[in-house]
Amino acid sequence: MASGDFVALDPCRFVGEVDGKPVALYTIANDRGMAVRLVNLGCKIEQIVVPDRQGRLGDVVLGYDSLDALRAGQTSMGAFIGRYANRIANGRFTLDGKAYELNRNSGPNTLHGGAKGSRFVVFDAEPLGSSSVRMQYTFKDGEENFPGNLETAVTYTVTEENALELSWHAATDRRTVASFTDHSFFNLAGGGSVLDHVLSINAERFTPVNENSIPTGELRPVAGTPFDFRTPMAIGARIGADDPQLKLGNGYDHNFVLDKRSAGELCFAARLADPTSGRVLEVWTTEPGLQLYSGNNLAGEVPRDVGKGGRVYRSRDAVCLEAQRLPDSPNQPGFPPCVVDPGTPFTGKIVYRFSVAAG
Repeated sequence: MASGDFVALDPCRFVGEVDGKPVALYTIANDRGMAVRLVNLGCKIEQIVVPDRQGRLGDVVLGYDSLDALRAGQTSMGAFIGRYANRIANGRFTLDGKAYELNRNSGPNTLHGGAKGSRFVVFDAEPLGSSSVRMQYTFKDGEENFPGNLETAVTYTVTEENALELSWHAATDRRTVASFTDHSFFNLAGGGSVLDHVLSINAERFTPVNENSIPTGELRPVAGTPFDFRTPMAIGARIGADDPQLKLGNGYDHNFVLDKRSAGELCFAARLADPTSGRVLEVWTTEPGLQLYSGNNLAGEVPRDVGKGGRVYRSRDAVCLEAQRLPDSPNQPGFPPCVVDPGTPFTGKIVYRFSVAAG
């Protein structure tokens, strides 16, 4: 799909019921033409429409055009991820002297909250006007074997400055662990490979992983490696380098330790630019880490990778920039904390700011 060519999703094709709860498509927009469409099943963002440098509107995320296609598709695509984003090693962690055995759904590990994390559940949706919607869900004590009831609300807002803001607030009745993120698959050109997209990441260190994609605990400097995006670099420039970490991930699938001034502060995380359309995306967040994922497991499989308009999604057709707590933090004492205490809200924010660069 070329820049400027898109079809607005039909809400009727997303009406349904999952686990006895109603599912629908919600549209939030500003007065400048930017629109975001998301489903309350997993809070999955199915469409983000923004202009290119010629003012033509285009769809810049991968997704699906019906509820049936979404349910048959990539389970994380566009979803709000919890109760714990990314991986927990061996599906196990210890908190306050008690060991918790989680459901393992990615080899030996727990991934994105387990076999039925937030990407599989229906949130209660509450429109807050034409530009904002709140999604709510309570993770139950013992759900996927995590401790504590975790009441969670995430609000999506489109601003007049062409930004999409995600803000979450969660509270627990028992000490637990949490990490939330958004798993949108971006393609600022509206189609084709993202290898020519130019990326910069505000990070001097990243977390190398082992053969099971679990951080080793090292916070390795990016200097002198294919993971150095401190200055703008095309995603494809070094993705094929003879580097052990790139081979383990089949490309980029690693967390970067963001250079932040203080915990909880909204700071610049990354900038993505498409030279052809001129579209630019800046990511700002309160979170300490950013997972860079280069769409390695998009494989053109039917029906899983058949998206909007029948487009077949293939490897490197999108890039994910997932702001979150560092992976496996419950087992990594040297990583920023991820424990949530009763009486202390767990809050966070991700902002996607869209603009255009001059040609």
